[in-house]
Amino acid sequence: MDALLVTALLQTALGEMPYGSLFLSLLALGAVVFVGRLLLRLAWRLVTIALVVVGALMVVSMVAPGLV
Repeated sequence: MDALLVTALLQTALGEMPYGSLFLSLLALGAVVFVGRLLLRLAWRLVTIALVVVGALMVVSMVAPGLV
């Protein structure tokens, strides 16, 4: 009986099953969120680096106005 069920599932496209398209959409949404999370992590690192560099330049310009 299990082999018959597995064969039926393999022959049917996942998108044609009642919850198959919902599953595929949630899988695609999860992939988008995962990639977005990685990109946001990179963006936060870039913003942090920019804040440190601009802060250092601000301090240097306050200590030695003619340098910067």
